[in-house]
Formats: sequence, C-alpha cells, structure tokens
Amino acid sequence: MKLGLLTAAFPQRTLGEVAAWAGEAGFEALEIASWPGAHLDVSSFDPDAVLGLLAGHGLEISALAYYPNNLDPDDAAREAAHAHLRRVIDAAARLGVGVVCTFAGADRRAPLPENLERFRRIWPPLVGYAEERGVRIAIENCPMVFNWEQWPSGTNLAYCPAAWDAMFEAIPSGSLGLNLDPSHLLWLQVDYERAVRDYGERILHVHAKDTEVRRDGLYRHSILSLGMGWQAARMPGRGEIDWGRFVGALREVGYDHVISVEHEDDEFEGSDELVERGFELARDTLQPLVGGT
Repeated sequence: MKLGLLTAAFPQRTLGEVAAWAGEAGFEALEIASWPGAHLDVSSFDPDAVLGLLAGHGLEISALAYYPNNLDPDDAAREAAHAHLRRVIDAAARLGVGVVCTFAGADRRAPLPENLERFRRIWPPLVGYAEERGVRIAIENCPMVFNWEQWPSGTNLAYCPAAWDAMFEAIPSGSLGLNLDPSHLLWLQVDYERAVRDYGERILHVHAKDTEVRRDGLYRHSILSLGMGWQAARMPGRGEIDWGRFVGALREVGYDHVISVEHEDDEFEGSDELVERGFELARDTLQPLVGGT
C-alpha cells in the first residue's frame, strides 16, 4: 500500500505546486481533482507531461476524481455530468490510470428502492464505457446529506451494504467497485472493518478521513438529523476510527493500492499552511501503518 492525497484541498495551487509539496512531505500518490476548473483539464492535457511532472516528485496517480450527482433528476444536469465523467474516463485511459472515483448519485426526493431502479437503468452504459477503455469506476460511500436544503435524504445512494449489494447485482462487472471511506460508515453505525472484509474484492480505492462524534449534539439532535449537529470530518488521528484495525483489515483482504487522504477538517482550513498541517498530521498517523509493503 501507498499513502496519497486528494488534491482538492489546494484549489489555489497548480498541479505542479501540489505535487512538489506532496512529494517533499512524503506522500507517494495523488488522487487528482478532475472536475471543471480543478487540477486536471481533461479536455486538454499532455499525458506525458503530467506523468513526467509527477514522476519528478516521486509520485504516481492513484485515481482521477470527479464527484457529481450522476443520478440527478434534472436531465440536462445529469447528461452534463455524464459527458464530463466520460471525458475523465478517457483521460484516465490516456494516462494509464486504472481508477476513476465518483458518486453513484441519487434523486434526494425519491426513496432508496426508486433510486436503485434508476441506477439499474442509467449506470450500465457508463460502466461499459469505462470497461471498454480498461478503466474501473470506484463509487465513494458518502451519503451527501450535509446540507439542510437536502435534508432528510442525500444525493448519493451508495452509502450502505444493502445499496452496494443491489448495485453489484445490477452490474456484476469488475469494472465497478468502491472508493471506501470509513469516516461515513462510522457515524452511520456500519462496521467499517466488516465492510472491508465483506467487500474486499470490490474495494478499488480508499479514502482516509476520520470522524468526530459530538455526544452532546447527538443527544440534542438524535440520529434522525442524519449527522447534522453532532458529527464532523477530521483528519486521521483526530476522530474515532481505529486506523490500525482498518489498515489491518485492508491487508487481510489483499488491498495493495493507495490510501488517499481526503482533507475536510475545518479546523485545518483557511490557508494553505493550515491545510498542509492537516495533511502532515494524517501522514504521521497513517505512514507507520501503510509503509513497509
């Protein structure tokens, strides 16, 4: 396994600047933000130049990242998302990158069974497009509910094992899998170690993010608030994930790709220097566990 990071936390820096800092800080891979205006312009880039840039800093690409609502009920918005997702898949193929990370999506007004039915209709062509190009799609398990306007349901159906089972039954292809983030599973009360063991062959990419559960807020708002008011994203080492056990479970199932730190800790935001400190804390927590393979 290798330790990497998602570049989105440095929106004001170029990819070259992010790579220079990440390589010097001891990271080994980048999950490159590839939505419009992010670090990789998937419509116009030189693959050799990008790969050479990263190699010069001792880095590889773990995945290209694009996280829209791929089941948006607005037809125009959904088609625009799919068009860009196909461009990201094309870019991954040109770069020799085997994984694209994204969301399954959802219509937040519809119940899970209805969203799964839409998934069965809408998603097979996207997976087929990736498979034809030797690229696999890794769906992150964030429920996307962190907005009062979206309460009480989110915009990504892939938040629990029941949904994963339905997705993989609908599309058995090995080109569809998970970008597993234990931070969401913790506050949803889904056993993240068991999830690793049950879905090991479907884990194509891993996010490292921690969760703080604030008991006073949970007391006041209850689980029906869907996390709002009592859970917060934290850098690994600042929350309740047992990283030794999580990484150990990944080893048990044979995961040998990248653990990519996703920075959403608001106590280490506000400047690039604070963001760097957050990543360094995550590195110091995870590097002793990830290294040595």
